[in-house]
Amino acid sequence: MKTLLIWFVLMNLDTGHSTETHDQVLSITSKTQEQVDVLKNISTQHETVLWQPDSPQYIREESHVHLFVPANSSKTVKDLLQKHSIAYVILLDNTKELIEMQTRNVSTDPRSSSSYYQRYHSLEEIYYWINWTAQNNPSTVKVILIGSSYEKRPLYALKLTLNNRPNKTALWIDCGIHAREWIAPAFCLWFVQHSLSFYGRNKDITNILDNMDVYVLPVMNPDGYKYTWTTDRMWRKNRSISKGSSCIGVDLNRNFDANWCTMGASHEPCSQIYCGAFPESEPESQAVADFLRSHKDSVQLYLTIHSYSQMLLFPYSCTLDEVENHQDLLEMAQEAAQNIKRHYGNNYKYGAGAKTIYLAPGGSDDWVYNLGIKYSFTFELQDRGEYGFLLPPSHISKACKEAVTAVKAIALKVIEKTQVPTRSLYTV
Repeated sequence: MKTLLIWFVLMNLDTGHSTETHDQVLSITSKTQEQVDVLKNISTQHETVLWQPDSPQYIREESHVHLFVPANSSKTVKDLLQKHSIAYVILLDNTKELIEMQTRNVSTDPRSSSSYYQRYHSLEEIYYWINWTAQNNPSTVKVILIGSSYEKRPLYALKLTLNNRPNKTALWIDCGIHAREWIAPAFCLWFVQHSLSFYGRNKDITNILDNMDVYVLPVMNPDGYKYTWTTDRMWRKNRSISKGSSCIGVDLNRNFDANWCTMGASHEPCSQIYCGAFPESEPESQAVADFLRSHKDSVQLYLTIHSYSQMLLFPYSCTLDEVENHQDLLEMAQEAAQNIKRHYGNNYKYGAGAKTIYLAPGGSDDWVYNLGIKYSFTFELQDRGEYGFLLPPSHISKACKEAVTAVKAIALKVIEKTQVPTRSLYTV
């Protein structure tokens, strides 16, 4: 019996240290500062991709680090971890299969079907969907070209106007600022379809759309998103070229003029959190900023959709200072998180970005807040690391329903605080 017990323990210890040479995602925990330094070195000096946190500078003792390790780096990385007694477990064993499943274009679902919105779609298909949606809803949906990307791809936003009430306020939602966060564009498509389908049938969505126009930018980073489909699924930044460096791309969520490139961002073009040459140096961030500047009097609520980690965040992320209406934002996020927990059982953390995660200057939500749009939120959708950026299509539905629940809770509160809502007629 004792022999069997020892064998069982050894077998279970070995599960975290497989000799398989697949692309894998490891969850690693450093117990000492020396181990932290080793892990920072591994994530920068070896062919790996840091999933969580965003940058090596955020790695701390006792924090869980999620690291994508290609097969050709597997032995070297695991040998270094074992040499320094750094504990790890394998989160995802064969990411190649997951990626192939997500990019396999076998869907023949019509765009009007619910199953269409439970799949990931290429950039070309999203562009087609944008035009299809506008053509099929000519009286309520308008396509707006707000700018173009570094590689000259269009930045299309949809404007949803479900009634002709004058002087309406507006809600802005952007998705896909980080290329590898595929659940974000999937949510933008889901939200548009949900709004058009349930207006007049669902009390909350009807109240929101009777009192607000809605702007939706499905893919803020089209160059990066395209690159994740064709070349590197783990790509985060845009695809701009930096002078004097062979490294490509700027983190668009460090490129806005909110404590730009202070602690929590990097001047190094090779960094995942490279802030760019100057605020709004990137055509993508400048296009969004220009549009919001010109609509700041009507846009009351700003939402930017990210993944992963299940969080509802609000300003500030660029400083530990609290915003003037911190308590209002906290109560809104809390109610949204409670609604998600009540209906779907998932826990979402909530709070000001800098205090809930870490300092992240140059973010769109902080810049928007400083512009004067005082209800500004960042959603980090599913999950907490089981699949991370490779969330399977089978999880899209629940992730989007959770996010819609949060949007409704927050938007209704914003309407309550900023205007007298119209009386909506709807059917149940």
